[in-house]
Amino acid sequence: MSAVVELTSQLVAIESINPELGVGGSGELKLARFVADWCDRAGLETTLTEPASGRPNVVAIARGNAGGRSLMLNAHTDTVGVTGMTDPFVPRLEGSRLYGRGAQDMKGSLAASMLVTAEAARRGLSGDVILTAVADEEVASVGTEAVAASLHADAAIVTEPTDMRVAIAHRGFVHLEIETIGRAAHGSRPDLGIDAIAKMGRVLVGVEELDRRLRASPTHRYVGSGSVHASLVEGGQEYSSYPARCVVQAERRTIPGESVELAVREIQELLDRVAAADPDFSGEVRALASREPFEIDEDDDVVTVLRRCATEVMGAEPAVVGVPFWADSALLSSAGIPTVVFGPRGEGLHSEVEWVDVVSLEQCVEIYAAAAAEICA
Repeated sequence: MSAVVELTSQLVAIESINPELGVGGSGELKLARFVADWCDRAGLETTLTEPASGRPNVVAIARGNAGGRSLMLNAHTDTVGVTGMTDPFVPRLEGSRLYGRGAQDMKGSLAASMLVTAEAARRGLSGDVILTAVADEEVASVGTEAVAASLHADAAIVTEPTDMRVAIAHRGFVHLEIETIGRAAHGSRPDLGIDAIAKMGRVLVGVEELDRRLRASPTHRYVGSGSVHASLVEGGQEYSSYPARCVVQAERRTIPGESVELAVREIQELLDRVAAADPDFSGEVRALASREPFEIDEDDDVVTVLRRCATEVMGAEPAVVGVPFWADSALLSSAGIPTVVFGPRGEGLHSEVEWVDVVSLEQCVEIYAAAAAEICA
């Protein structure tokens, strides 16, 4: 068993379900302490901080000795829940697959990053290699928010699983709340009541049409188009009453160049069209939360270094892609750190069967180490 497989197995065995997601999830504390102790023993300059109470980040630094450029390796410590899984915290190696919750997302990448940072300390590079093992990526990313506000690096690799492809773009998102207003009345008095749920039906048809239009005209080379969908709906109080209010929570996925303001304006224009056709219609839209999309130039130094190192290790040039999911790379990029996303192969993100390909994981160790040696030289 290689060092990265053994360390990944140890990490998988420690439950670290994000408490905002899974029933009984205890959070990142136990895993963070393990990571910090391991990094201490490896001779790294290690600190634990809490961006949220009881939910630490670990920052472990292999200090450079000659003022060279610095590289950040970013990985999150939280996982999603384990409903439907069998023995989710019992790592199981079958052939080239290591099974268990978090094996791919992303304790394998965390293990690789830990080993590379420790190796950088032994090699004595000119610049710093900075491991950031962060909390809460699966919900609000308070861990990387804190890192972006307090640390700087000349380059960063977010080690999310990308199937050994170099990801230079991903979508952002806007969480929207759409509300229609009716008039409460007894069900026997249609002359008095206005059905807020029925009014929302017209809005939902418009949301579906907007999504169809967005996806029919992809404009970004790597991530295609934005999209929008309804996520949750709430309204009414009992059978015999006209509902006075209906609320839909929706998600608009954005591509680079699209803004929160655009997402809100699209829905407001939809509401205005419905209101123009229905004098009894009243509705409004609000943005509740958002994250920016991410992209970096294909010719940026961190991208070219990573591609070159991956080609040497893998024996073939990796594909340059965009990925559909949001990642902490957007936060680091917004803080002025040139960032790329690259990680191992596997399957089962957020599903009942999760595994990471250990051959690709071992290659990630070599690739991250080679990139650190070049960037921090």
